[in-house]
Amino acid sequence: MSLLRAGRFPAFVAALALGVGTFTPVPARAQESVPNREEAVVRALDRGAHPLLTTEPDHETRDLRALGRMIGETPVVGLGEATHGTHQFFAFKHRVFEYLVKEKGFTTFMLELNWGTGLRLNEYVLRGKGDPAAIMRQEFQQNYRLFANEDYLRLIKWIRHYNVTHPKQRPLQFMGDDVYFTNIVIFKEIFRYVRERGRADLIPKLKALYDGLIPTTDLNTWERWYDAKPMAERQQVQRQAWKALQIVRSLRQGAPRRAAEWAEQQANVAYWIAKTHAAEDFSGPRDEAMALNTVWWYRYMKSKVLLSAHNAHVGYLGEEPGHTFKRQGTWLREILGPGYVAIGASFYKGTFTALDEDTGYIRRFTVGPPPPINAEQVLNRVRYPKYYVDMRTVDEPARSWLREEHQVRYITAVYSPTAVEENNIMQPLGLTYSILYELRDTTPSNLIPGIPLGPGH
Repeated sequence: MSLLRAGRFPAFVAALALGVGTFTPVPARAQESVPNREEAVVRALDRGAHPLLTTEPDHETRDLRALGRMIGETPVVGLGEATHGTHQFFAFKHRVFEYLVKEKGFTTFMLELNWGTGLRLNEYVLRGKGDPAAIMRQEFQQNYRLFANEDYLRLIKWIRHYNVTHPKQRPLQFMGDDVYFTNIVIFKEIFRYVRERGRADLIPKLKALYDGLIPTTDLNTWERWYDAKPMAERQQVQRQAWKALQIVRSLRQGAPRRAAEWAEQQANVAYWIAKTHAAEDFSGPRDEAMALNTVWWYRYMKSKVLLSAHNAHVGYLGEEPGHTFKRQGTWLREILGPGYVAIGASFYKGTFTALDEDTGYIRRFTVGPPPPINAEQVLNRVRYPKYYVDMRTVDEPARSWLREEHQVRYITAVYSPTAVEENNIMQPLGLTYSILYELRDTTPSNLIPGIPLGPGH
């Protein structure tokens, strides 16, 4: 969830994105004949675009074969969204995951969702434990309420159905990589391991070190209470969580390797939760933690991962001037190199669900065509109403045009129709993602029953 604004990219990441040396951003140039150049760009995009028959799941997938070739053998794929409340973005992620499961051997859908909540939902898709809608109503809080929608509930139920009907195949998993909220499940896993190691005597000490991190209330109440603590206290808990992690690591000798790695990861997540809430700007540690959690899951589970998040969290580059930290996609590209591929999302016009910046209420907003200077104006001139394009290989002059900075839409969980500047950013699309999918018209996502629409938590 893009809870805060994003920032600009470091140059070395651009080099990674291109596989070449140092990158200097190319400004939007004053061309001798802009209309003529744009016509050539559109013609090149038209040649390279692959039309989508639909964004809906449960359809045949011949139109996704080119996407499969673009992804190749990449084991971690980031699939973005241009808003947190568009039905077609969420439906397309479901459809792509189905394709990757059946054609590429992917087994994990990783959402921009809290780690502990992911553990609970994973118990459902693996063993049928719990009610996914009830878990969503309970744990998808604050801005995450936008993810408590019918599309994700359908996806979660599809994964469960797949596991039940394919008992001899490797089970699919649904997980979260975020660290904004704590969760009692994390600490239960830690304490279970400590008991199994015959060191139940350490549990009181660990509980003391995790002072305040172990929730005794609902997540919203916990977050308000914990973040109201003085910064010095939260930083002290961060140091204590690090000590707790070292205690858990000290129990590794003689322990089953997989059990030790699992418990240490839970303790590591607890540390990153503490670190995120002890930072002046939580965005930096949060994005780093999400990337590290995704990489750990991929390596520990030996599972190909489709990572779902806002464009801001999957791209190789940041977005805004003054950016001082790396985004999740930047970290993933740095750690995994070509083992990570980012797919960005774009749309021309439509309706979406978001939190009203002025009232705090969840409601629907409709936007028409973007400003004339936006890249979407050119992307929309491609003949297909829904398509995707490999920006690494598209013909010139489109490839160069995509690597230049252009204004593009930037809509996160919170929206204000009057904040035009906040709803658009300058971005080189071809350096931020490898692949782009563009939708001409979109409709809003629908929240599941029981999700509060009003302000507060």
